[in-house]
Amino acid sequence: MSNVPPEPRCDWAYFFDVDGTLVDFAETPAAVRVSENLRDLLQELYQCAGGAVALMSGRPIIEIAALFPSVHLPVAGQHGAERRNAAGHATRHEPTQDLALVRQRLAQAIFDKPGLLLEDKGLSLALHYRRIPSQAAFVHQTMEALLPDLDGEYCLQQGKSVVELKPAGKDKGRALVDFMAEPPFAGRTPVFVGDDASDEFGFASVNELGGHSIKVGAGDTVAHWRLENVKAVQQWLRSISH
Repeated sequence: MSNVPPEPRCDWAYFFDVDGTLVDFAETPAAVRVSENLRDLLQELYQCAGGAVALMSGRPIIEIAALFPSVHLPVAGQHGAERRNAAGHATRHEPTQDLALVRQRLAQAIFDKPGLLLEDKGLSLALHYRRIPSQAAFVHQTMEALLPDLDGEYCLQQGKSVVELKPAGKDKGRALVDFMAEPPFAGRTPVFVGDDASDEFGFASVNELGGHSIKVGAGDTVAHWRLENVKAVQQWLRSISH
């Protein structure tokens, strides 16, 4: 795979997607496991980069913290709908629309499709079809049918074998820009590493800021660089120039 990024540096600011970027996908989000080697690698990068390392995920912050209990990094969860900065200050975007009825409608829609997984993240809802990819069209149609009743407060985000209903106006790119206005990220060259459609927002923001956007895996992208897979991401990080 061409367009390998330059060696990482300690004076850059780092932003990482989690699933499909730092860790491989599993059959369900709950089945994902993080190795101690990865936790150690992130801790070393955090120290090298003066704390300018953040995780950016569709997962809620509480789940990200559970995956990395020994690495207390700044983090943006649910595609930027919630964010905890380097000082530990947390913000959370709360749409006025209640998702309770939507959640009920989705549960009823997939009642006779046991291979589908409805994930309630609090501020967003995700419908996974990784276990039965033949249901992709059904999932997309079902999620799209929910939008007219939500007054524009929510939008759809496609991922790998998943469609999410998330708060409109929030994405990883906007969260990254917020981080870059704060210490210890401000003034550094930003780097965003991600693998799917939700990460394109992060790539676009990094490109505008003159940083390094790195796509993991195949597929069309606005990212300037590419790494083949999760293993290649970890190998790239180990090459950091002190």
